[in-house]
Amino acid sequence: MTTLIAPFPANRPRRLRRTPELRALVRENVLSPADFIWPVFVQSGTDCATQIPSMPGVERLSVDRVVRAAHEAHALGIPAICLFPYTSMDDRTEDCAMAWDKDNLTNIAIRAIKDAVPDIAVMTDIALDPYNINGHDGFVEGDVIVNDRTVEALVKMALAQAEAGADILGPSDMMDGRIGALRTALEAEGHQDVTILSYAAKFASAFYGPFRDAVGASGALKGDKNTYQIDPANRETALRAVARDIGEGADMVMVKPGLPYLDVCREVRDRFEVPTYAYQVSGEYAMIQAASQNGWVDHDRVMMESLMCFKRAGCHGILTYFAPQAARILNG
Repeated sequence: MTTLIAPFPANRPRRLRRTPELRALVRENVLSPADFIWPVFVQSGTDCATQIPSMPGVERLSVDRVVRAAHEAHALGIPAICLFPYTSMDDRTEDCAMAWDKDNLTNIAIRAIKDAVPDIAVMTDIALDPYNINGHDGFVEGDVIVNDRTVEALVKMALAQAEAGADILGPSDMMDGRIGALRTALEAEGHQDVTILSYAAKFASAFYGPFRDAVGASGALKGDKNTYQIDPANRETALRAVARDIGEGADMVMVKPGLPYLDVCREVRDRFEVPTYAYQVSGEYAMIQAASQNGWVDHDRVMMESLMCFKRAGCHGILTYFAPQAARILNG
């Protein structure tokens, strides 16, 4: 594309920056509450919440309070809420059987939200780490995180969540072939309308630390996740993973983490032209919170600027813990 630009002084770019009204007229990207998916942590109990020290302002919520959060999200214009369970070590086993129990925390919360706020979309997480005594997303045999046996378990987990009423399934495990297996099983069991938002390009990142605190996985994890999550140095590997998941039946794809991987977000959007999301992960959130609490940055301006970066990079939406705060600002 050839861009014709008149020489100065015929061309004065500052003309279009002179007033708020002119800047609004030529703004290339717009952020709205409809761009957000709000990740929420679920814990057992009634009418209770637990602060997460490494994520200031974020709490684990009992199911009844998660329902309140869903009401809040809906009122703010946030279209979806994403559930992550906090499970005690007593519920973590080698066989991860709680992952597909119809009465686990996630499935109880799905039903409660859909009963109380039917017009909000409920997204879930599909991976074994909340239920695995080893803290991994898949089964561990010896020193190996095994793939195909894990995929069989993920299918059972997905079907239980779909049966509970989940609208969007979020496979975050990064096992090979899991999208095709999930899509085939959903079709066979009459859940053809359930959407898959695949964590297609999930990197082996150091930005996940506070999240692991939030779901109780930090102490459980044995080793690392480098054999199944993508090397942070690899862009083409990530693009191949996205192509594979789209080919296997993913409706939407995600890049995770977000801000450190905006180049991948842009490339995914341009190359594949599918709904593309990014996850502004716990480490990104915690850094902004810590800097603002120390008075080093303006919290709201940095928060909103960080969210706009995703839209500028081509993302259709963002999973962010800032969702309710940002929505209130956008709603005036």
